[in-house]
Amino acid sequence: MAPRNQTQFTEFILLGFSEKQNQQGPLFGLFLSIYLVTVIGNLFIMLAIGSDSHLHTPMYFFLSNLSFVDICVVTTTVPKMLVSILTQNKTIPYADCLAQMYFFLVFAGLDNFLLTAMAYDRFVAICKPLRYGAIMSPEVCSLLVLLSWIISFLNSLLHCLMVTRLSFCTDYEIHHFFCDLPQVLKLSCSNTFINNILVYIASILLGFLSLTGILFSYVQIFSSILKVPSTGGKYKAFSTCGSHLSVVSLFYGTGIGVYLSSSITHSSWRSTVASAMYAVITPMLNPFIYTLRNKDIRDALRRLISRIASSQ
Repeated sequence: MAPRNQTQFTEFILLGFSEKQNQQGPLFGLFLSIYLVTVIGNLFIMLAIGSDSHLHTPMYFFLSNLSFVDICVVTTTVPKMLVSILTQNKTIPYADCLAQMYFFLVFAGLDNFLLTAMAYDRFVAICKPLRYGAIMSPEVCSLLVLLSWIISFLNSLLHCLMVTRLSFCTDYEIHHFFCDLPQVLKLSCSNTFINNILVYIASILLGFLSLTGILFSYVQIFSSILKVPSTGGKYKAFSTCGSHLSVVSLFYGTGIGVYLSSSITHSSWRSTVASAMYAVITPMLNPFIYTLRNKDIRDALRRLISRIASSQ
């Protein structure tokens, strides 16, 4: 059969986690719960930071942006999956698939950049405390966030434009719960060599370099902490980094897990589960990590909840 071009091609089929009817109900309940917990948890973090003047600092400015992006990440993927489970309609129009792919790449890239900016903020706070106010000024913080958005938008736009030049012939079934770029590329009957090269280049430039910057920051941070004479001083300095370090480990750990699972295993189900850990579970856990490990956030949440309760 000759390849059909994209003017004739209209939709993909998202196979999701399972096609068994008796598993659809539990899957719907599970992911609806995860989605609600993620949205509510991150929304509370944003409200707590915005309503508490003690948290109007660069670290919490980046954290509020991270919480917003985490809400966007799950909103890009989970609602469509929930609708598919409810309606038993697994198709997704080609244009919607491109849009989902575009926004997922944008928000995943933003997660990456914001975590890097937060590591830089901790580096300046601990290693250059006397210059912290000048280096991490509101203008600099806003510029870092703006650059993160611009680079993420441009990177995602490039990938999606390169996908539009591809043709899809007979296989439209995506073994995933959303339109993930590598999975879509596997279905194309066109030459995807350039697309794959761009994926590798972007992964190195945006992912590897960001991770390298984070690791370099923490090497400098730990070196400075070890020079602190008192045990209490060391604990206080490290406690300001503990939450961020936990989130970084979770984000990059699951991201690397997705890459390895897609490269090593041929099981589409395992790759889908690994992607769910990266794209769904990680955004849900971030608010819990910051709430459990950060006293300032806990106190701000208590004050916020008290104000909400007293206003009823």
